[in-house]
Amino acid sequence: MRLPRWLIAVGVVLAGAGGGLYWLSLPAETLTVVSWGESYGRAQTLALFHPYTDTSGVNVAVKNYGGGLKEIAEQVESRAYEWDVVDLEIEDAAAGCRQGLLERLDDIQLPPGIDGASARRDFVPGALGPCWVGTMVYSQVIAFDPQRFGENRPRTLADFFDLARFPGPRGLRDSGPKYNLELALLADGIPPWRVYPALATKNGLDRAFAKLDTIKSAVVWWSRVSEPIDMLERRELAMTTGLNSRVFSIAAEPRFGTIWEGQLYQLDVFGIPMGNPNKERGLDFIRFATGARPLAGQSELLPYGPARRSSLKIVGRNPEMRRHLPTAPENFGRALAVDHDWWAANGARIEARWAEWRQAEPLADSR
Repeated sequence: MRLPRWLIAVGVVLAGAGGGLYWLSLPAETLTVVSWGESYGRAQTLALFHPYTDTSGVNVAVKNYGGGLKEIAEQVESRAYEWDVVDLEIEDAAAGCRQGLLERLDDIQLPPGIDGASARRDFVPGALGPCWVGTMVYSQVIAFDPQRFGENRPRTLADFFDLARFPGPRGLRDSGPKYNLELALLADGIPPWRVYPALATKNGLDRAFAKLDTIKSAVVWWSRVSEPIDMLERRELAMTTGLNSRVFSIAAEPRFGTIWEGQLYQLDVFGIPMGNPNKERGLDFIRFATGARPLAGQSELLPYGPARRSSLKIVGRNPEMRRHLPTAPENFGRALAVDHDWWAANGARIEARWAEWRQAEPLADSR
């Protein structure tokens, strides 16, 4: 009989000769999952970790994680494993896979979607990789201040680059060429599936930089994820790129408008450190936690899109939340998955040109 999570040890009451009570504690199996803490970790605890314990009888020990691969590499090298499953940003998962730090998950058998679709069809593009299984989708979107524009509100990605019709400062992420060049090509009419092939050519790069030139005089650069929405609140920006989870708050109606066209999405994924002796239990957890219902439960608590399409059909406790999820069909049509492998292979040759562009004065006709 499986035990509920609150009963980690079984108490067996024995009647002694003197009427004393004795307790026999039976150790529970434990799986250590590493995640990000705060609201994200709380949502995972309620939607994934506790239900897995209820189902399997396995205690999930949660540890906080600051990102990167350093600690995983140390554990793999020393064979002293403290972590069984790690919630990674997909950029780290791809790098860890290339470096041999993560177990191969190509053959993991995942349950179908609630509509019967195979896992391969149910997960969004990029969610299933050689060393990872996706959980949540988050994205860069365009946020704007509705009060600034009145009835003539921006509605498309092209409007972000139209200073004549929609004047005012523009916020862009100060992270180098990644995100910004993709955004520029999408705004210039390149379909999502053609963006990276275009960036691989000189003409495509020229086109992206030329598009950015049209707003360069109005750009305000931000680096911390809290900054763009704070600047919108202070009316220092008219429009800005930003994380979708910062634009929409589940505590109230969104204060700012969102342009979903051209969203650049990324994933959080589960991976297992290479050589981990608890791999089979880790695989069992991943199969459960990336099912359609657990992922839907997490998206009811946070404005991240479930990595499974069928999960959206059962995100129901907060109907307003569903409208603001990156993977909602009405938002996901022209989304582009950020290709970190492409940037790993091509970023170095673009960085010098980006640095030169940043230092150059804006073109006179873009003022």
